[in-house]
Amino acid sequence: MTQAETPTVAASDAPLFKRMNERFRGYLPVVVDVETGGFDWQKHALLELAVVPIDLDEQGRYIPGEGASAHFIPAPGLDIDPKSLEITGIVLDHPFRLAKHEKEGLDHVFAAVRAAVRKHNCQRAILVGHNAHFDLNFLNAAVARTQHKRNPFHPFSVFDTVTLGGVAFGQTVLARAVQAAGMDWNSEEAHSAVYDAEKTAALFCKVANAWSDRFATPALPGTQA
Repeated sequence: MTQAETPTVAASDAPLFKRMNERFRGYLPVVVDVETGGFDWQKHALLELAVVPIDLDEQGRYIPGEGASAHFIPAPGLDIDPKSLEITGIVLDHPFRLAKHEKEGLDHVFAAVRAAVRKHNCQRAILVGHNAHFDLNFLNAAVARTQHKRNPFHPFSVFDTVTLGGVAFGQTVLARAVQAAGMDWNSEEAHSAVYDAEKTAALFCKVANAWSDRFATPALPGTQA
């Protein structure tokens, strides 16, 4: 093949940004929120779990991906503090709650997480949460109770939007950090795992996108950036 015949890569074909698996040591950020029967992951029941994988748009900026969620039948032997139900508004025997046993609910949510991990060719997920270790502890406790063998999350590393919100906006309460970031907050929908996960994902993206330029790929010689 002569030099004239050597194939060239068009500027439009060149990647403009690093892929997700090149950004966080091969981990995919996945926002997690749980609603529970109390504060002690060793004795209080897991009642709701929602996840929102972080995705990339066409410019390589972070956006919330497609989420998944499950409501849980309280595992046998675990307690529920009535005050926690007053805060969350959860009605355990509501006919439309469609609660699942822990193993079935984890299977449903983890399947969505693993699909997102495969989409981005990452090695596993890393939990993003507001007071993230609270969510991780309840998640790990449910995994241990069910002896689940396919937990896609890193067992102890997290990204915490309490810290990110405090650094970026001077606010550590989720509602205040979201509003300080210029986004809406509906207090009537708060304390639902789905709503809180979606707002936490939006907050994470807002902060992380302030640093997303570091993942841009330099333009090829002779092309425009």
